[in-house]
Amino acid sequence: MKIFFFILIFFFNFINLNADIVYIDINLILNKSEVGKSLNTYLKSINDEYLNKHSEIEAKLVKIDKELVAQQNIINSDEYEKRLQKLSNDIQNYQQEKQKAQNYLKKIKINNTKKILEFLNPIITNYVETNSISLVMPKKNIIVGKKNLDITDEIIKLLNDRVKSLNF
Repeated sequence: MKIFFFILIFFFNFINLNADIVYIDINLILNKSEVGKSLNTYLKSINDEYLNKHSEIEAKLVKIDKELVAQQNIINSDEYEKRLQKLSNDIQNYQQEKQKAQNYLKKIKINNTKKILEFLNPIITNYVETNSISLVMPKKNIIVGKKNLDITDEIIKLLNDRVKSLNF
């Protein structure tokens, strides 16, 4: 792996000694831009709504379970088995509902992140062309770099000027 990085650096040095290389933190853009913040706020509100709904259902299921355990010796075994089976079905339905809610939340996040990236791509492309930049690398792949090579804040400003929020 070290040899690969050495060859990569060596290769870039021979191609163009004056190549402008910068890096960008996409995750920071998605979290700190106005459109990213609006998406995160929207996702948090949906998640909070689901958490409240699911905690109420969980509390009811736990209460039913405790009541069933308390009545185990009082009611006949057939009735106990029926109630236990119903509780088991209710728990399974609850888990499926919870999984659907989590999948829906992930789908919203993925789709809206794609929309943000669609706005972001032409902004970065225009910035690269305007500033004669040869290469933009993701910050997650950078081990050490000068702070002045980070264009994240400038891209956030450009994105904020272009779009404030998405229609949810």
